[in-house]
Amino acid sequence: MSIDRLAWALLSRAASGPCQPLTALVGEVGPSRAALMLQSGDLPVDQDVLVRGAGGLKAAARDLEVVEGLGGRLVTPEDDEWPRELLECLPPGSGDVGDVAPLALWVRGDRSLREVTYRAVAVIGARASTAYGNHVATEIAGDLAGSGRTIVGGAAYGIDAAAHRAALAVGGVTVAVLACGLDRPYPVQHDRLLAEIADTGLVVTEYPPGVTARKHCFLARNRLIAALSTATVAVEAGVRSGTASAVRWAGRFGRPVLAVPGPVTSAASAGCHRFIADGDAELVTCADDVRRAVVEPSWTHTVEVPAPTPRAPEGGGSMTTSVDVP
Repeated sequence: MSIDRLAWALLSRAASGPCQPLTALVGEVGPSRAALMLQSGDLPVDQDVLVRGAGGLKAAARDLEVVEGLGGRLVTPEDDEWPRELLECLPPGSGDVGDVAPLALWVRGDRSLREVTYRAVAVIGARASTAYGNHVATEIAGDLAGSGRTIVGGAAYGIDAAAHRAALAVGGVTVAVLACGLDRPYPVQHDRLLAEIADTGLVVTEYPPGVTARKHCFLARNRLIAALSTATVAVEAGVRSGTASAVRWAGRFGRPVLAVPGPVTSAASAGCHRFIADGDAELVTCADDVRRAVVEPSWTHTVEVPAPTPRAPEGGGSMTTSVDVP
C-alpha cells in the first residue's frame, strides 16, 4: 500500500465531504505533504477536520481495507479513471464551500469511473413519487440505458430507485452517488439494490467508511450527481427539495437541465413545473427529447478498465483492458 494512497485516504477521512482548506493545501503541496501537515495539527482548518484526521495513517489504512472488502477502492485525481473533465465544473478557487471538488472518491464496483460517466445522464426526483412519476422515470431511464447512456441517481426511494432499476432491467449501467460511507448504505432497505448496481455499474461517495448520512451530506451529494452527469432530468420534484438543489447545481455548471411535466394538480410535479416556467429547465416527455437536448462531450480518452472480479470460487486473478471511448 503506497504512502500516497494512504495520504489520500487520510485526507478524505479528515475532509468527510467538501473541504476547501484541505483541497487548497493539496493543490499547493501535494497529498503526502498535506497529510503530514494534517497530522501535525498545525493547519488553519476547523477543529472537526483535525479530530477526524487524528487517527493518522493507521485509520486511513483501515478505511482502505474496509472498502476493499466491499469490492471497492479509493479513486484520486492522480488516477487515470478520475473524471477530470466532468469535475472541472467545480472550481478550486471558489469561496463557496459547495463548489469544491471532492478530494477523492470511494468507489464500489469494477467499472472505470471515468468511462461510465462519459455519457451519463442523471434521472432524479421525488422520494414520495407517484405511480405516474415512477412510470415515466422507468421509461426514460430504461430507454437511455438501453441505448448506452449511464443513469446517475442518488439511490433514494421513489424516482431515483425507479431509474436505477430500469437501467438494471435492460442490462444497462447505472451509478449511485451516496451521502454516506460505502459501508453505511442509505436507505438501509436499498442495500440489495446498491449491491446490484455495483455488480454492473458503480456506487460512489466522497465520504469515507463509517460516515452516516446527514442533511448537509445530501446537499453536498447533489452537486456530485449534477457534476458527474452530462445532463440532469427531473421527473418529479417539490418546489423545495433535494431535486431542486441538484437542478440548481446542474444549471450553475452549464449542463442541460430537463424536467418532465405532470398533472397540474400534483404536488409531486410542482417543482418541475416551476423549473420549466422559470426557464431553468427544458420540458421533456421521453428519452428522445433527452437525447436531442444533450450535447455530446467534446473530449475523448483511453482508460484502463479493471476487468470484473470473478465471483465463482475457481475465478482467476485480475486483469485490465484498454478501452477507447469515441
